[in-house]
Amino acid sequence: MFIATLIAPGTLSGGDISSCRDRLAEAGCAPGEVAWIDDGFAADLSFAELPEAARTALEGAVPGGDVVVQAAGREKKLLVADMDSTMITVECIDELADYAGIKPQIAEITERAMRGELDFEAALDARVALLENLDEAAIEACLKERVVIMPGAAALVRTMQARGALTVLVSGGFTRFAEPVAATIGFDRAIANRLLIEGGVLTGKVAKPIVGSHTKLETLLAATAERGLSAMATLAVGDGANDLAMIERAGLGVAYRAKPIVAQAAAARVDHNDLTALLYAQGIKRADWVLG
Repeated sequence: MFIATLIAPGTLSGGDISSCRDRLAEAGCAPGEVAWIDDGFAADLSFAELPEAARTALEGAVPGGDVVVQAAGREKKLLVADMDSTMITVECIDELADYAGIKPQIAEITERAMRGELDFEAALDARVALLENLDEAAIEACLKERVVIMPGAAALVRTMQARGALTVLVSGGFTRFAEPVAATIGFDRAIANRLLIEGGVLTGKVAKPIVGSHTKLETLLAATAERGLSAMATLAVGDGANDLAMIERAGLGVAYRAKPIVAQAAAARVDHNDLTALLYAQGIKRADWVLG
């Protein structure tokens, strides 16, 4: 049995559900029961077969909303999440570059790396090199002035924790951002790259080995084994090419407002809603969320 979760907070209607049910029937997916998670916000539509056909059939079926298709038994006990443009609204290295007066130059490299057009590790080395001699104080200023937590991030992490899940933030960014962000949101662990600093200024180098795609995947696999979980009990979410490996291996891999290469490869996409969509995708109603 499979479930299509329809998510459109405040606008989801019976007509939307009926339309989705018709699409599933036309695709040969044998639709079954409908169950509201929260009236007008999210609902589940069960079906018996052909999940890939269901994903295709339901693409764009809910105006301004998202649809997540997965197997039944969907509550997750492990969350591995990217940070930049996923758990926070910005790319930290781009914002840090603004304090050096070179944001456009670095942001262009970041965008290409996240699209999979450049090798992530080489691109990170190149960007960090451009920050050589930047005053260390810029890091704290950037954290205070530029970093904004993504809507729904804290509710997602804290609700999953309250239900027994392990939550891990794994970032290709930097510990000086990832550690306070993880603490603010409530993650159990944070893994990121370490900027090298001497005499109060950035050296233009990052400690090796670099936290990249391989580290993200290894973190997912190690935490899965540590907790004795099946792959189906895991959730990975990110937006860039360096998140693809973990997204493809997780029980539910989610492309969140992602670059095209990620959106095309992920089993699930969230393009319109905030991160609480991932609670609805697990069948968790709002009354059971941990807020604040």
